[in-house]
Formats: sequence, structure tokens, C-alpha cells
Amino acid sequence: MNSRFTYLMRLLLGVILLVFGLNKFLNFIPAPELPENAASFITSLATTGYVLQVVGVLEILIGLLLLTNKWVAFALVVLAPISVNILLFHLFLDIPGISGALLVAVINGILMYKLWPKYKPLFN
Repeated sequence: MNSRFTYLMRLLLGVILLVFGLNKFLNFIPAPELPENAASFITSLATTGYVLQVVGVLEILIGLLLLTNKWVAFALVVLAPISVNILLFHLFLDIPGISGALLVAVINGILMYKLWPKYKPLFN
């Protein structure tokens, strides 16, 4: 996990998560125009009053853990279902916006692969 490549991937993923997590609270990046089904889905999540906030807090915490190089293996495990859901949202509801979701999912996968020895005991 100490190569320059994994270091850069960890920092890139950390920055992405921190920025998009903070954006859920500060709204400094305007929301893109979404297809009707995608907009309806996001509206229903926002209506709950907690889902998007919880995801935002998790993204911020995971981003900070990655940027500070603390509990990285744990952070990546917590991020896995979030990144899969982001990917599935774009795959089924907003295919034009899938590039960012693919980037997050691929980097998450690469970093988990690089840390595989830490996860191996989970499968014994």
C-alpha cells in the first residue's frame, strides 16, 4: 500500500469523497439535471430527512480517514456498499453521469485489492 500509485489513488479518492460529502451540506456544486426517474429517486431519499445526510457524513469521515491514512482498510470496507449503490444508481437511472461513479468504484476496488492481506482473515 506504500507505492506512489496507491498513495495517489488513496488521496484522489479521499478528496472526491470529502468534496462530495461536504457538498451534501454546503451545496457548492450545483446539482446536475437528472432524468425523471433519477430525480424522483433522489427526491424520495431527500424526503426521508436522513438518508442523504448519513451518506454525506459517511463520505466525509471516509474521505478524512483516507486523507490521513488512518484505518484505511476499514474505511474502504464501509465505502464498498456506498460506491456500489452510487454505481447502480447511475447504471439504472442516470447512465450519462456514470463516469464519476465508475471512478469511485474502480479506485475503491484497486485499493481494497492492494490491502487484500488485511481482509484475508475475514474469509478463513
